[in-house]
Amino acid sequence: MPLTISVNGAPHTVDADEETPLLYVLRNDLKLKGARFGCGVAQCGACMVIIDGKAVPSCDIPVSAVVGKAITTIEGIGGGDRLHPLQKAFIDEQAAQCGYCISGIIMTATALLDTKPRPSDGEIREALARNLCRCGTHQRILRAIRRVAEGG
Repeated sequence: MPLTISVNGAPHTVDADEETPLLYVLRNDLKLKGARFGCGVAQCGACMVIIDGKAVPSCDIPVSAVVGKAITTIEGIGGGDRLHPLQKAFIDEQAAQCGYCISGIIMTATALLDTKPRPSDGEIREALARNLCRCGTHQRILRAIRRVAEGG
């Protein structure tokens, strides 16, 4: 069934079953590979995107539920060759080791900073509670987010 969704500010019409997870549509139909499959049950955060200003796991939401909503992926937060401040901070702090989880963490942090530009460490940790990272770079991730929140 043809559905039109708005991704990164542009309309896209896809031919997908209404119950197809948004993650599959983003990766397979739109070829946007930033959101990643991790668990399929909305527990790891690797697939996070921003929908109408909120970080949402794209593996657990059917594509039909996002018709008429604004979807932003990691590909949509920078600008061409320009990195988003969080992307730059993550590089500067060496916050990624394997990098698999980082796009989801950056999307969660982007949604947080968009609504609360100067969050406390507790608020950052709370926002990231749904994002898992096996590599153990949690302190670097927190430093990167704090760097952006502090204007650096």
